[in-house]
Amino acid sequence: MTQNHYDVIIIGGGVSGSALFYELGRYTDIKKICLLEKYDSLASLNSNGSANSQTIHCGDIETNYTLEKAAKVKKTAKMVEKYCLKHGYEDKVIFSHQKLALGVGREEVIYIKNRFEEFKSLYPYLELYDKEKLAEIEPAVIYDKDGNERPEDIVGMGAQGEYTTVDFKALSDTFIDNTLKIQDKVTDIFFNNEVTQIQKIGTTYHVQTTMTQFTADFVVVDAGAHSLYLAHQMGHGLDYGCLPMAGSFYMSNKQILNGKVYMVQNPKLPFAALHGDPDILVNGFTRFGPTALMLPKLERFKPGTYLDFFKTLRLDHNVIKIFVDLLSDSEIRNYVMKNFLFEVPYINKKLFLQDAHKIVPSLNEEDISYAKGFGGVRPQILDKKNQKLMLGEASIDTGEGIIFNMTPSPGATSCLGNAVRDVEAICEYLGFTFDKKTFNDELVDEEPIEGENT
Repeated sequence: MTQNHYDVIIIGGGVSGSALFYELGRYTDIKKICLLEKYDSLASLNSNGSANSQTIHCGDIETNYTLEKAAKVKKTAKMVEKYCLKHGYEDKVIFSHQKLALGVGREEVIYIKNRFEEFKSLYPYLELYDKEKLAEIEPAVIYDKDGNERPEDIVGMGAQGEYTTVDFKALSDTFIDNTLKIQDKVTDIFFNNEVTQIQKIGTTYHVQTTMTQFTADFVVVDAGAHSLYLAHQMGHGLDYGCLPMAGSFYMSNKQILNGKVYMVQNPKLPFAALHGDPDILVNGFTRFGPTALMLPKLERFKPGTYLDFFKTLRLDHNVIKIFVDLLSDSEIRNYVMKNFLFEVPYINKKLFLQDAHKIVPSLNEEDISYAKGFGGVRPQILDKKNQKLMLGEASIDTGEGIIFNMTPSPGATSCLGNAVRDVEAICEYLGFTFDKKTFNDELVDEEPIEGENT
């Protein structure tokens, strides 16, 4: 074997790749693990704190989650929380803020009250807030610029004292730091190594980068939108296309909200509703967003990747049919146009305030500015076979020793849960042992992962 041969190579040093690196090092007997990152540091794209809302999406206030999805997401979110508490990362990596989903107007109030009844057994800490209580804990959502109480019916469903916020770049750093402390294993990381080609020759994968070549018995690609790009190069996932959705934000010049305030999701829209969050990287000032804008590139604020986008979109009649179906709905069409205008100077703030007033009725143009350099790109997957836009995470496990993961929100929240899925697949394929007992003891808050040690 060559000097650059490993049992497992992970491509991508965001929070997903870093979590897998940690789990392979901590909970398996795999001896040689390698992580390849195209840039000069970890988590420089979507896992960076400026590219996401820094939220642990556990399903309690995300109104686009069904009860079934919420239960699944809650379990993986608790893994992140338990990991951080085990290592003493409170107020360094993980933070506590109050949080709530806000219902404004009669229909939304009824919806929030019904949802509270449905979800309170899964989240016993949830509380229902009337207007008086909201005025106490989040006064900015109740009073207008003249100090008058807003006239609409309003209710909130939320919690206080829960861990709500994570610096996912800092989390990625801890995964790597804790893995490098493990003795008697090779745990190598190579920065500035962009993968240009993956080939399988016999049972071995040859991974060519801009710097050198590596080989491995198993490869996991955690490279965001480029995961599908690399899959297509190898002939996998050809029924999928990638629609990169960029999210932008507006930043306040002060702390306006005390915690996270989410709005009721429009079920027709496949993208997150506007919310306000305390930004842990900017003095706790309130960040509003995200907007949703389709960009013809796979990476935000990085040069190039336009051609990569067109190759990964794989435009054909199925993709056109998906676009036509989406834009035939007037609500979606208006949403797409409005989000485009949110990027246009001079008119963007005025338009954005129309939506943001639903959360903070007193907000004015002087309070916020377009957050330059904030936001990321999420790879929404187009299912060409079924002619629809896929929501949530997507993974292509070829069964041939290579896995491609595309992880839009809540990919960061689910990083440890997604990693354990891949750990089990790797160990089964290569014949290594996964120590499920230790994993469950250290990371699983509720019922353990099924099965015994393998």
